[in-house]
Amino acid sequence: MESGKLLKTKIRVGDNVVVISGASAGKRGKVLAINKEKGRVVVEGVNKRDKYLRPSQANPQGGKVNIEFPIHISNVMYFCDRCKKGTRIGIQVKDNNKTRVCKGCGKSIDK
Repeated sequence: MESGKLLKTKIRVGDNVVVISGASAGKRGKVLAINKEKGRVVVEGVNKRDKYLRPSQANPQGGKVNIEFPIHISNVMYFCDRCKKGTRIGIQVKDNNKTRVCKGCGKSIDK
């Protein structure tokens, strides 16, 4: 992405998503973090790798830690509980309020 530009996305932290491509295709998880500058998301239980930590005051032992690494946002799709599959997200305007809706069943995503 170009530097200084933020990616506009309909996926938010806490959404359940399914990975649609890559080594983790088919896995589902909750979005833990979104980096709009790089266009990447961290999904719970997906793309786990070992990270080696240097000893510090906070972690005097050091060693390796298994954590989730980010994947590109184009590789994930919102998972609708009602449709039981990955769907696109649409925006519906009612009384000057925008709500996200599932494109498959039309159910409102926002609480």
